[in-house]
Amino acid sequence: MQRNQYILIGSGLLLIGLLYFFGQRKGENKPANHSHQEASGENVMNPTAEIVSLDILNYEKEVIAKLDPANKAKAESLTQKAIEANTAIALKDVAEFWEKAKDLNIAANYYKKAAFLENTEKSITFAGNLFLAVMQKTDKPEIRKWQALEAIESFNKVLELNPDNVDAKIALATCYTEGTGETMKGVTLLREVTQKDSNNISANIILGKLAIQSGQFDKAIKRLELVLNLRPENTEALYFLAEAYKGKGDKEKAILLFEKCKMMVNNPDFTKEIDNYIKTFK
Repeated sequence: MQRNQYILIGSGLLLIGLLYFFGQRKGENKPANHSHQEASGENVMNPTAEIVSLDILNYEKEVIAKLDPANKAKAESLTQKAIEANTAIALKDVAEFWEKAKDLNIAANYYKKAAFLENTEKSITFAGNLFLAVMQKTDKPEIRKWQALEAIESFNKVLELNPDNVDAKIALATCYTEGTGETMKGVTLLREVTQKDSNNISANIILGKLAIQSGQFDKAIKRLELVLNLRPENTEALYFLAEAYKGKGDKEKAILLFEKCKMMVNNPDFTKEIDNYIKTFK
């Protein structure tokens, strides 16, 4: 999948990143870039179908080969112990080694193996969230696809254990919309959430973003204003509400909202980006 398939607003991308670091948010990050409408029932093909997913075993071998002798020996020893013992504790030891080594792909892989042995909602949710977090910061298509598929398997397992886990359902929806590009699968899950809880913050923000992507600005405005009525401090919803008004052609309203968002975030870098962004359409 090409990089532009993950970008929603183009020149607004950096702003979204800054919102992630400085804004009030929960649940999900960057949206994917797809043209499918929120209200559409179209059964679309998986856009990542042609991408060969990462071979994690070969990847791990390549990474181990590049370690210094001491860490290489430690990694090989911990891995061998984990293979022989096949316990959650031994697998977590390997995961913690790779977490300290700052390779979260390998770490997540071992945390997931351990979690599936433990078979608890908490441990599998942790593994799924780790895959989702690294996926949202990954550009390489083959790695991103692998991360998405691992996260999807994790959150599906969580929902098997607890079908009422709303956060897992929203996370799973995010995996589809951002990871595999299967937008309608994600939308279906999000609708299930909002049908039971029309005020769910995370689901409404994601659906609002998807509505912007498909040019349904009135629908986006409705959802994002709902969020802000419930959570006036939610800078992510405020930012995308401004985007929705901008897309609708109401530049004056958009600028007012961007300025408000700028004041709420109160970060110099964000302020600079907002100011530069406004200049592009003012």
